Amino acid sequence: MKKSLIALSLGTLGLGIAEFVMMGILPDVAKALQIDIATAGHFISAYALGVCLGAPILLFARKMPPKRILEGLVCLMFAGNLCAFLSPGYYSLLFSRLLSGLPHGAYFGVASIVASKLASQGKSAEAVSIMIAGMTIANLFGVPLGTSLSHNLSWRLPFLLVSGWSLIVFYGIWKWVPAIEGVEDTGFKGQFRFLKRPEPWLILGATALGNGGAFCWYSYISPLLTQVSGFRPVSLSFLMILAGFGMVAGNLASGRLSDRFGAAKMGTMFQALIGVVSLCLFFFSPYALPAVLLMCFGTAGLFAVSAPEQLLIIKVAKGGEMLGAASVQMAFNLGNAIGAYAGGLVVNADLRYPALMALPFCLAGFSCFLLFYKKYSRNYE
Repeated sequence: MKKSLIALSLGTLGLGIAEFVMMGILPDVAKALQIDIATAGHFISAYALGVCLGAPILLFARKMPPKRILEGLVCLMFAGNLCAFLSPGYYSLLFSRLLSGLPHGAYFGVASIVASKLASQGKSAEAVSIMIAGMTIANLFGVPLGTSLSHNLSWRLPFLLVSGWSLIVFYGIWKWVPAIEGVEDTGFKGQFRFLKRPEPWLILGATALGNGGAFCWYSYISPLLTQVSGFRPVSLSFLMILAGFGMVAGNLASGRLSDRFGAAKMGTMFQALIGVVSLCLFFFSPYALPAVLLMCFGTAGLFAVSAPEQLLIIKVAKGGEMLGAASVQMAFNLGNAIGAYAGGLVVNADLRYPALMALPFCLAGFSCFLLFYKKYSRNYE
């Protein structure tokens, strides 16, 4: 495996911990700040909003070498998580989470283009999946570690962990990522031309709506597992490892399958899986073993769609590849924010209701992917 791809995945690992650790430590943060679970869910939405606001950074950095852009974004990752570690209360943590999200979409946008340029012939989806793999590994090891630190010491320590990790990421990019040429500069207006066609909107719609459905229930997975499925709070670290294992397996399998059978076809199939899991979770979450298995299938589907979406948007965004690649992360996190908010509307009534709330989102996301696959995929495979 190329060291350059490993360096890129180190960055997504840090971003993955920063984004997803909040799901594992949500009860601890709520208790420490004396707020309810639904209000604590705003910290998930704040990070997602930061992603949406930060992605347009690439419009103004498009003339810079990709390596320099990545280094600058890692510095922003360091600053945002250090602020979260030092936050004294609700509003300061809310702002810090927004700041922490700013580099996320832009980093994925640049890193996915760099990964595809560094890929061997016919292995572009696999290269992008390796870059994304850092985020799945974050959920396998980093998030459980952060959850354990929160439960046993302080909810602040996971953010200090990410801040320190960003220094390692900076060194890895500086040392291993080559100084490749950026994409062709088509001017400020030229970055937006690809949005005149329906193809990118279908991909972005599938991303936002599909992930919105998944995050309706995954945002509140910790209280669901402890208060409905019957697991003890001390088991959450192990359960987060299982969720992370599903993400790793789904992501890596998707990369290989997409190179072999087509990204659009595999994305459509995995998007359908998320909807089926959400429906089953509503009925079977009171039973411990089915709840855990469904969680793992759900997280596998969540990251199985990531590589196809990231690769397809680059192909359909000619002239605006950086903005397009970052836009997928905007859509992903917009879906996260909407999903967390929608799930929060019903979570206090019944912890199983967010899984039911997910169904309309999942169906709409699947419809977008299916339409793209049927009508446009042959032009981009």
